[in-house]
Amino acid sequence: MNTDKIYAESIAKEYAPKENSKIIALRKLDAKAKRPATIFTYTFGIISTLVAGTGMCLSMQVIGGSNLMTALGIVIGILGFTGCGVNYPIYKKMLEKGKAKYAYEIVELARQISEQ
Repeated sequence: MNTDKIYAESIAKEYAPKENSKIIALRKLDAKAKRPATIFTYTFGIISTLVAGTGMCLSMQVIGGSNLMTALGIVIGILGFTGCGVNYPIYKKMLEKGKAKYAYEIVELARQISEQ
């Protein structure tokens, strides 16, 4: 077995122009439909969690020490937990919109793939 030949072929394959197959195009379209909803959900979820944590710290007087800060912490915590609670329904709506936007292209491409 010639390992130099195998190594050379693997390097050449890496630099050879890639053919765009319909399966790769279908995967890219699927990811393109889902990406905005996923990015928003992660971002909004992280921000809501940080707001809820800040509210908890204020209400337990870890930061701030007055009764006013405790009341403000409760309000901020409720806002953060509300944001966490509505995150999934927002994700579902955004995902539905993204899928509807690219549905025709994805279905057509899937039909072309299945007919081959």
